[in-house]
Amino acid sequence: MKRTTFARNTLALMLAATFAVAVPVIVFAKPAAAATRPLGVPGKLVLDNSSRILATLETRRAEFTKNRGALKQFVAAEFTQMLDRQYSARLVLGMHSRGASQADINAFADALAENLMARYGSSLLDFNTRLTVRVKSETNVANGRATKVSTEMLRQGGDPIPVDYLMHQVNGQWKVFDVLVEGVSFVQTFRSQFDAPLKRAPIAKVAADLKAGRLQAQAR
Repeated sequence: MKRTTFARNTLALMLAATFAVAVPVIVFAKPAAAATRPLGVPGKLVLDNSSRILATLETRRAEFTKNRGALKQFVAAEFTQMLDRQYSARLVLGMHSRGASQADINAFADALAENLMARYGSSLLDFNTRLTVRVKSETNVANGRATKVSTEMLRQGGDPIPVDYLMHQVNGQWKVFDVLVEGVSFVQTFRSQFDAPLKRAPIAKVAADLKAGRLQAQAR
């Protein structure tokens, strides 16, 4: 698989997981070797979740292949813990979220999730799982209000793929609010993509078009 295709599919799948009430951890990674420095809570969450998700994906691959509904349920159930979903949706909506109701923001997030899962969810079953993940660093950003967990997906015969997670604390729990694959941010990707439709129509209409398939989310 070419590097650009690998990165695009990775971003697409993480976004699908993210908006399916998800945490966009490294879905396809085996547990990494110990980091050079002890991991903080954010980095440890990334590694622990990646290990659990990979193991389930492997053991239930035949089931998921036959039953795509079970695959969708798995993604939604596995990723309920870590995403600050409301904050992510507001970031994607950008200036269009000003004055918007929480119901409209939730409708947009739900519709985007369904659109992405319909288009990319089955790709989980075709992905190479013989990968490892390495946490490179944990860096305070936004004047200490957030942490960036920088990782690499390591694959045999290919260049490492950098994947970064932006996380912050919500009621004492670490939550993901953005993911960057090869420097491509899902927040910026979708903010740019939906700016024009949101200028023409209210959030509820854009959400309805996404849900009905009249508008398609493009991961990259």
